[in-house]
Amino acid sequence: MKNESPKTWYVYLAECADKSLYCGITDNIIRRFWQHNGMKKGGAKYTAARRPVSLLFFAETTSKSLALKAEYAVKQLPKTRKLACLQQMQQNKTT
Repeated sequence: MKNESPKTWYVYLAECADKSLYCGITDNIIRRFWQHNGMKKGGAKYTAARRPVSLLFFAETTSKSLALKAEYAVKQLPKTRKLACLQQMQQNKTT
């Protein structure tokens, strides 16, 4: 029996070239960023048509289930609220 640590999952928010936002989950944030920007095969159709994509935020979770729940919660917010939350987090970092 292997002693493996739980897999880390990420929920992330990206901004596309047209200023639209994209929220998703992944188990490899770097690979996913490369995919969204066409540097690696894969990615979403949505971001493929709106490159380049910038990563605005990501958070680690301990399970895919938690990442999916967080993604759903973020997707329910209007864009203005998503951006306000990001701005608040940035302010909290600098204080």
